[in-house]
Formats: sequence, C-alpha cells, structure tokens
Amino acid sequence: MKTSTLVGTGLATAATAAAGSIATDPNSAWYRSLDKPAWQPPPVAFPAVWTPLYASIAFAAARALDATSSAAQRRGLRRAYAIDLVLNAGWTALFFRARRPRLALAELVLLNAANAALLRRAWRADRVAGATLLPYLAWTGFATALNTAIALRNPGR
Repeated sequence: MKTSTLVGTGLATAATAAAGSIATDPNSAWYRSLDKPAWQPPPVAFPAVWTPLYASIAFAAARALDATSSAAQRRGLRRAYAIDLVLNAGWTALFFRARRPRLALAELVLLNAANAALLRRAWRADRVAGATLLPYLAWTGFATALNTAIALRNPGR
C-alpha cells in the first residue's frame, strides 16, 4: 500500500469523522427527550466505536485502491468510497441537526446500500480490504436497528 494513498483516504475519512462529530449533539434537550430503547449504548460508546471504524475504512480504501488492476476499477472504487463518506456524514446532520429520525433512517438505508457496494468493490480488489470493512457494515446495521427503534418510539418527531 502506498503512503500517499493512505494519506488521501485518511484525510477524506477524517473529514467525514469531523463533520459527523461537529453535527452530533447527544446532550441536546431534543435528543435527551427522545424515547430510546434500553439496548442503546451510552453516548461514550459511539466515539469509542467510530474511531477505529474510521481508521479501518481509510485503511481498507487505501489498500483496495492500490490493489485495483485497472483505471476503470480504481475510478469505480473511488466513487463508491466518496459516496459512502458523503452518506456517512449526512446521516448525522439529518438525525441530530435537522432532528429528523425518519429521514435519517431513509438516508441510512442508502448508506447501507453504499456500504454493500463499497464492500463488493473492495473485496474484488483485495480480500483483506473487504474483510476490514465488515465491522463497519455490522455497526451501520446496528445503527439502522437503533434508528428504526427511535423513529418508531417517537412518532411525529
């Protein structure tokens, strides 16, 4: 893996993480007032999970990009990665800033599809890169269940 590729994917992923962090406000009165399921992790768990996930996304993307065998595959993988990062950051803005759990859930469905597309492309390029993305897909699957529960428990919000 080239250092320059890892720096590029690291910066792109860090920008996504920063955007999400800025938009997140688990201490807002609105968020605290939501009826949440008992199985929701405490707020401190989210950065503890997301930090290594973002690192793994950057690593997997760099490894897969450097393993692609053609310019067309590299462009497709780069596009899938960019779409995934935009959707990743977008969820936080919709949920916490716009305060629209149902709209955020719809966006999360799109993120899950983007995750699957990214995984497929990464796996084809490099199996280690693909495997490295599996915890990210598992976490966003959990996030989908949590967002669904919150949306159902808070109709009209």
